[in-house]
Amino acid sequence: MNDRPPVCDYEGSRYQTVFWERGGRQYEDQSEAIALRRLLPKSGHLILELGAGAGRNTPRYAGFERVVLLDYSRTQLQQAQERLGRGSRYVFVAADIYRLPFVDGLFDAATMIRTLHHMADASAALRQVRAVLQPGAAFILEFANKQNMKAILRWLLRHQTWSPFAPEAVEFAPLNFDFHPRTLRGWLGEIGFQVERTLTVSHFRLEALKRLVPTGILVGLDSILQWTGGLVQLSPSVFLRARAVGETPRAAPGMFFKCPACGTTPLDEQKDALACSKCNQKWAIQDGIYDFKEPMVSVGASHALRA
Repeated sequence: MNDRPPVCDYEGSRYQTVFWERGGRQYEDQSEAIALRRLLPKSGHLILELGAGAGRNTPRYAGFERVVLLDYSRTQLQQAQERLGRGSRYVFVAADIYRLPFVDGLFDAATMIRTLHHMADASAALRQVRAVLQPGAAFILEFANKQNMKAILRWLLRHQTWSPFAPEAVEFAPLNFDFHPRTLRGWLGEIGFQVERTLTVSHFRLEALKRLVPTGILVGLDSILQWTGGLVQLSPSVFLRARAVGETPRAAPGMFFKCPACGTTPLDEQKDALACSKCNQKWAIQDGIYDFKEPMVSVGASHALRA
């Protein structure tokens, strides 16, 4: 597993508390909630939340029967458990997006919000997402837009060297990337997605403006401007809904996890682990979290996990 791109790990972070709850992000959170509500299917069976973190957006998937929360950080998932509980509706999975531990064609929807900007190989991550989606599944993607108004002004004033109009991604901080909208749409088309709708979000992400103007007014204005996303994308955040297209398999009834090391399915469920009968890797189940970050030890098999 050493050939994967570098991964941003929020292990031990209080990101939800520090950034969202105490960081003055009510405007961004409410604006994103509006965009998500406009793009998300009203109902469904099984949705995959990639980069779920501490579960900030998870309650917004109320129309789905089951939600799989995936994050690379175990402690983020533990915080999500504290917020949401451990009912059968939620499945908590610690795993690497570059090696998703699910059988192909499993999910009828997926979201990736405030996560793609940590992907050093974004197209590879998106290919993994496409593989686990059923034909016709909805994919709600948010990405950091390099062609935003602030970046354009900084470039025109020569306060930054990179052009916001160039197609390549820019790494503005370690493992933090901005993407060009045209490049993202190109990747999605090549991978097997058809973009249906684009919304621009967080037009007023300026600290001075947020201090001067009431949050409700900014959210209302942002809600109106979101609809311009189909014409031009100049905001720092872009949401889009894409549809999985092409002939791809659906997961067989009862199949759920696969081995992220060799792709074998099904895995054998033991008391505290999932075991691969082919490569003999063992993946822990601890405190309600399926842990695929790192394998345990060689194993013998027991009974198979069923969805």
